[in-house]
Amino acid sequence: MAGKNERQRRQAREKYRRQQELRVARQRQTRKRWLTGISAVVAAGLIAALLVVFLPGGSGKKASASASHSASASASASATASAATVAEPAHHCTYTKATPVAKKVSFPPATPDYTAGYTATINTNLGPISLNLLNSKATCTVNSFVHLAEAGYFNNTQCHRIVTSGIYVLQCGDPYATATTKLTCSSTGKIGTGTPGYEFASENLTKATYPAGTVAMANEGTADTNGSQFFIVYKDSTSGLGPSYTPFATISSGLGIVQNVAKDGYACQYIVSGQSEGGAPKEKVIVDSVTIKKT
Repeated sequence: MAGKNERQRRQAREKYRRQQELRVARQRQTRKRWLTGISAVVAAGLIAALLVVFLPGGSGKKASASASHSASASASASATASAATVAEPAHHCTYTKATPVAKKVSFPPATPDYTAGYTATINTNLGPISLNLLNSKATCTVNSFVHLAEAGYFNNTQCHRIVTSGIYVLQCGDPYATATTKLTCSSTGKIGTGTPGYEFASENLTKATYPAGTVAMANEGTADTNGSQFFIVYKDSTSGLGPSYTPFATISSGLGIVQNVAKDGYACQYIVSGQSEGGAPKEKVIVDSVTIKKT
């Protein structure tokens, strides 16, 4: 009888031990999955934060460019549409406060001249780049660009990023990148993060494409985070860019200037998660001024 009881006690202890081992194993597995999920979220957040500097989305906050990457252009990058579709040409524009402010400027007028025709000339150290502004398709974007140009916002700045793989763009429009600044591609600097102190919603995204000669807005990864940063497409990038960046102009002359800069490549690379996100152009592109002609 004692032997039988001893066997039962041993069996009970063995069963309890196995149950405990299974419980511990399940806890470890659950903890491992939890940590993996948290790590993935943290990693994704960090990558997204860095990409904002480089995406054409890169208008800019160092989560953005933008571009950022934000504000900034990234191969296969897609901004999340969060702004309501506005019938174009828009009769009213909404601009909301944003940071960091790269250069102080007033908000554009809320009532745009939606019937006007506009051309612009980006006067650079390498020659003029002439644009036809798409006022009837991206009214509030053009309204902002014209306002910034006439306020001298772009004067004495340099285009801070060129991408030569996946997408083919030159990104400009951040006054943190002054004409005299030496671009170092540092992930801790301000360049690529600046806004004009306001942001606004995307436009002209339906079936948007990005052939050579397109000028589009960089943003911070969502459709209502456009600011001052923009990018010039020097080679068709439709396959690399989703319809998430507002096309607001086309180049009528001077595209060869950007194409020649692209041939020279970059002086340093922006590296995000081990991948190149373009770099600072080897040949400096300084924007002396942007002049606007209204018709």
